Amino acid sequence: MTATIYRSLFLWVMFSLVSCVSPQVELARDGVSNHEIVIPENADSTVQRAATELRRYLKLISAADIPVKSKRSRDPERHGIFVGNGRNLPVAFNNQAVSQYTIGYHVVDNDLYIYGGSSKSTLYAVYRFLEKELGCLWLDPGTEKIPTSGRITLSAATSYSYTPRIETRTVHSRLFYENPAFADKLGVTHEAFPGYVPGAGVHTFHRFIPESAFYRAHPEYYALRNGKRLTTQLCLSNEEVLHIVTDSVRACFERFPDAAVISVSQNDNTLYCQCGQCAAIDAEEGSPSGSLIRFVNSVAAHFPDKKISTLAYQYTRKPPVTRPASNVLVTLCSIECDRSKPIEEGCTGFANDLKGWKKLTDNIRIWDYTTQFTNFLAPFPNFHTLKPNIAFFRDNHARWVFEQHSYHPSELFELRSYLTAQLLWNPDRDDQEIMREFCTAYYQEAAPFIMEYIHTIHDEIRKVPEFFLFLYGDPSQGFDSFLRPELLDKYDRLYQNAGEAVKYKPDVLERVSRASLSIHYAILEASRKGISEKYRLSAEIHERLAIFEDICASGNITLMNEMGFSVEEYIASYKQALKRAAMPDLAAGKPVQLLTQPNKYAGEDPQTLTDGSLGGNSFYAGWLGFEGNDMIAIIDLEQITTISHLETAFLKVTNHIVFFPEQVIISTSADNETYHEIADRKSEHPLHQGDKINDIEYYSFHFSPVKARYVKIEARSMKKAPPWHHASGLPVWTFCDEVIIY
Repeated sequence: MTATIYRSLFLWVMFSLVSCVSPQVELARDGVSNHEIVIPENADSTVQRAATELRRYLKLISAADIPVKSKRSRDPERHGIFVGNGRNLPVAFNNQAVSQYTIGYHVVDNDLYIYGGSSKSTLYAVYRFLEKELGCLWLDPGTEKIPTSGRITLSAATSYSYTPRIETRTVHSRLFYENPAFADKLGVTHEAFPGYVPGAGVHTFHRFIPESAFYRAHPEYYALRNGKRLTTQLCLSNEEVLHIVTDSVRACFERFPDAAVISVSQNDNTLYCQCGQCAAIDAEEGSPSGSLIRFVNSVAAHFPDKKISTLAYQYTRKPPVTRPASNVLVTLCSIECDRSKPIEEGCTGFANDLKGWKKLTDNIRIWDYTTQFTNFLAPFPNFHTLKPNIAFFRDNHARWVFEQHSYHPSELFELRSYLTAQLLWNPDRDDQEIMREFCTAYYQEAAPFIMEYIHTIHDEIRKVPEFFLFLYGDPSQGFDSFLRPELLDKYDRLYQNAGEAVKYKPDVLERVSRASLSIHYAILEASRKGISEKYRLSAEIHERLAIFEDICASGNITLMNEMGFSVEEYIASYKQALKRAAMPDLAAGKPVQLLTQPNKYAGEDPQTLTDGSLGGNSFYAGWLGFEGNDMIAIIDLEQITTISHLETAFLKVTNHIVFFPEQVIISTSADNETYHEIADRKSEHPLHQGDKINDIEYYSFHFSPVKARYVKIEARSMKKAPPWHHASGLPVWTFCDEVIIY
């Protein structure tokens, strides 16, 4: 009796186990398939491409060449892989909530259905099927991981549907813009402003009412500031301005009838109109965005079938009382935020503004930032913020997210582009899993070292909660925290070990070399600043500079920052710094007296001019800054000395109101009372509209030998930005570097 019971129990357990195993659907085995890919007879080119891509990758995986047909075979043994719009497939998934952005795939009997709510979504559905079910990865435009197997099987229970709530996903990376097929594989756009009127994506006021055509005859069209009309912004309460802008928008849509969106948005400055009418509107609305939204709503009323995009940026970021019209798209920009923390934690002002706009409109576009624009190649440990930020945007009605990456290569460029794209598609994915997935496939045996670098540098910046990781910062800000000397040593060793691990794989080694650029750059800048005995301008730094130059050349990396400062110019500037460091210097460490007041930068410490730390291409370190006034500095050589040379340098960053001085005058004295002018020079690069944005001008004075103890340097500033500049009338900055005397 007992044996019979045990036997029955055993059979029941075995039956239960077998019945729990899902039956399999076999798509291919040993290069053969009894499936065919079927698309609708009227399939457009995008659906045809989706089917062709599916065929290509299935063949790469299994060696089976599965034909694409527009009609299903009558052979009862032949099964279908149906690809197309969900509503047009033989089996309609009416129980699915299908929008134009929905993707899905399902196994029904022995057939597979891959569909989207639109043709583009169908293409995305094919790539997600290949990725999620078959393990395909697309890492950069020329690198993919495709598993190979003689057999492709799916569970008969396979069923997946997903509708991304961020409907338009953009990563500002040339990997996607220059390679549309790669962008499609990761589900992001091919361009920054898809659907927009060309050339009218952002900051358009000056395009609609250019100063060259209107200012002289109609200054009242422009912003009133302190009693003067400036061309910085438009007067949004002026009815003629509204008529002209509306007519300009109409002309743009007539010229580009297929465009669905145009930007009617403020210029890139904060000098908005403060005339009586504009000020009254803004006071009533509780924000300068009030006059903007009323103006844009009036324009939008003329184009009900189009979208009018505008900005909630800097002075217009705070929401008004008036609701944007239903066809107005509001773009919030997070430019002020600390990138070392999630926005909800570290940028509560922006977070609250976004929540405020959420109450007013469903048409929210986010313009977010993911790299350091002043130093593309600098370490920028913000990976841990990408997921919470994108999820926060999604949860607050952001249906369109533009992540402004560097476009040009920046730190861990391929990984950052991949991670951002994956999170835009699904903000709920595990970001650590995404990074492991990428690094393991892309860096292969070097992956553990690169992942350790990523984890370490992010752990270190979290230890400094007061640190502000700024888009317009500089690596020098981290030299006492996450880039301190012992950590630079560690990061450097990790990358050396990573290179050693793949030294017999040239392609992978090149990827690792590109990844190491950020640490090479940080060490170069640490050495320029002389942060330790090891990190200073010495003979060894020549070799590192050469390595940096070689990696940039082989990787087609040409720009250092968004201001157009090139790698070539950086190398030349660094070599100039090496030359300057080798000069004899009677001023080194000598006392400096300032007769004019510096502001904010370099700790306002006059000794910055003689401390041996050389400034780079941004103003955060090594530069002493003067705002709206001349620089007058006196260097005390502490004894009467014969001198005949003086070297110094000044910085220009035009869009940040940093200009070269108009004139530099050198005087000497024996007693610090009576001075004699011995040399002067005007800038060889006087400021002009449209000239180079970012530059360093080196001043070299050679004069007849003179005995002196005190040397006075006067750098005469132009004081205020010229009328054509976006900061017209604001104080001009003058930044001076090390003064070398011999």
